[in-house]
Amino acid sequence: MRFLALFLFSMVAFSAAAAPIRIKDLVEFDGVRGNDLVGYGLVVGLNGTGDGIRNAPFTEEIMSNILERLGVNVTGESFRPKNVAAVFVTATLPPFARAGSQIDVSVSAIGDAKSLLGGTLVMTPLNAADGEIYAVAQGTIIAGGASAEGAAASVVQGVPTAGTIPAGARVEREIAFDFGGLSAVRLALRSPDFTTAGRIEAVINEEFGRQVAVMTDSGTVALDIAATRMGSPAHVLGRVENLLVEPERRARVVVDQRSGTIVMGADVRISRVAVSQGNLTLRIEEAPVVVQPNPFAEGDTVVVPRSSATIEEEPGIGMAEIDEASSLSEVVAGLNALGVSPRDMIDILKSINSAGALHAEFLVR
Repeated sequence: MRFLALFLFSMVAFSAAAAPIRIKDLVEFDGVRGNDLVGYGLVVGLNGTGDGIRNAPFTEEIMSNILERLGVNVTGESFRPKNVAAVFVTATLPPFARAGSQIDVSVSAIGDAKSLLGGTLVMTPLNAADGEIYAVAQGTIIAGGASAEGAAASVVQGVPTAGTIPAGARVEREIAFDFGGLSAVRLALRSPDFTTAGRIEAVINEEFGRQVAVMTDSGTVALDIAATRMGSPAHVLGRVENLLVEPERRARVVVDQRSGTIVMGADVRISRVAVSQGNLTLRIEEAPVVVQPNPFAEGDTVVVPRSSATIEEEPGIGMAEIDEASSLSEVVAGLNALGVSPRDMIDILKSINSAGALHAEFLVR
């Protein structure tokens, strides 16, 4: 009967043993990172779905500034176009991006524009956190939604007020970073773990035949570039990033209440525990009856209430008991043998975790 308590998991994907993974997929290299860019611009060419100037005065201000830079004097003029919208433009400057290369940008309306479909972003400078301009964006927006409206109804699908411009920004300034002059590089683990960091250290030292890597903590491995005797940090990392390491992961159960999905790792264990589960349904039905007086008789029409109440208890899984810690194969056997709904599985899993019988990190989304 041990497998009876293994009904806990719905649509679980796992493997019995972790496969070797490349180091480049487990760590981030110190200095090899992107930089966030942001800008404030104007989208034109909209089909009457732009900002209402009265409700978004900043749109009129930026439009006036752009026209004045182009030599058009609009001081004191009053205009109410419906085909423009103020937007925020965001992008990520990749590591080692060179001047003249192109990057993707995202465009999002900040006013009361209804849609950015068919719009064109006017030349917009993109600033980094230091306030300097590193790229300039311009191009036609590809929005991911649609909207339509009539006199008394409207419909919106997706998000038409946000879109992207593939290769819509050109890099104008490079990040000042002397990567070739580094004497040491730190490898930052995406999922810190002492065992995994130790294995990365051992694999790198074995590859170079000497002590060139040192684990400093659960999330960092320091790599001495000079000790590798290869000179160039780029050559060293190119050799290191494809080394295979078998990562160690914590036992973890992730529950998504919205979709009813439960995902577990191979090392999840359940101690001795007894569980009983069933469904109780209370149903009340109203069927009022209208009683009318006979023809030519005096009286009033009366509504007579009639109610029925029933309690139904659906058969549950009964009492299930686990004698010892359950393994992954037993979880699969219990999942195939018992037809418990995902919602019930989540409730039972929460209760077992509260009882202290679930030996894993329990995450609820």
